Amino acid sequence: MTVATTRKTSDPYVILKARDLIKLLARSIPAAQAMKILDDGVHCDVIKIGGLVRNRDRFVRRRQRLVGPDGATLKALELLTECYVLVQGNTVACMGGIKGLKTCRKVVEECFRNVHPIYNIKILMIKRELANDPELKEEDWERFLPKFAKKNVQTKKPLKTRPTKAYTPFPPAQQPSKVDLQIESGEYFAPESAKRQAAAAATRTGDVAARAESDAAALPPKKKRERPHKRKPAPDADAASGPDAADLVASIRGRAGLGPAPERKKPRREAPLLSPEPADKPAKRVTWSPDVEGGEPPKPAKTARAKKAKLLSKKAKRSASR
Repeated sequence: MTVATTRKTSDPYVILKARDLIKLLARSIPAAQAMKILDDGVHCDVIKIGGLVRNRDRFVRRRQRLVGPDGATLKALELLTECYVLVQGNTVACMGGIKGLKTCRKVVEECFRNVHPIYNIKILMIKRELANDPELKEEDWERFLPKFAKKNVQTKKPLKTRPTKAYTPFPPAQQPSKVDLQIESGEYFAPESAKRQAAAAATRTGDVAARAESDAAALPPKKKRERPHKRKPAPDADAASGPDAADLVASIRGRAGLGPAPERKKPRREAPLLSPEPADKPAKRVTWSPDVEGGEPPKPAKTARAKKAKLLSKKAKRSASR
């Protein structure tokens, strides 16, 4: 759609009115209502509400709050401001006088800032009543208008925030070491005798910490409670005693060439109590030798291979006899 003037155009401002007419028709305003914009004293304002609230669900709830139940809130706003208001999508289109358009814009923007439009409607109603009174027409109406306190209801508990410290780009100074402290006090360069005297003086003056440490070191170590199922077996007395000291000395002298090394005695093995030695021991086996007269060579042990060879020879003899 285009707008142009002709030679018969008497009012040059009508071209701007025609521009507003096209804008209102694009905002889905009925044509009969949009044609009123061509009259003198009627202006329009298109309020963009799409970017006032980020959350989509919250935006829909506040837009519905502006309309009200069955359009009651919007109808009350139209009667008080003498403007035509249409809420459509992400815009609110208003048509009327300059003063009424300013009031409509204020109410719409505050509605999307979480201020209910009923508060502004109540203030507008009081102002209309005061405007009808000729005595109060020129006075200040601030004392008659209600003051609504803000109620900030916290649904969640506030997080515990730590006190913020002043930011410094430089790291903290390094703490002096033990050697640095000794150098400052002069103790580092003192002789050992002076250090010992200072330590003795500290103990004489009754250094509580030093005494407590010494007492703790003097106390015997705490014994652990023995448990019967985890008790270790006692070590053997002979194994614990170890070799004789005289034998060790003599063996060392013998290795060094200072004297003969003593002969090592093998420990005597005692027979176990549960398995006594039998009375009749079997005779020792004597191997055969050709030098011994009267002896017979032992028979060779029969192996599996010899048994097999013998069995095969018997089978061969039987087959030959048949």
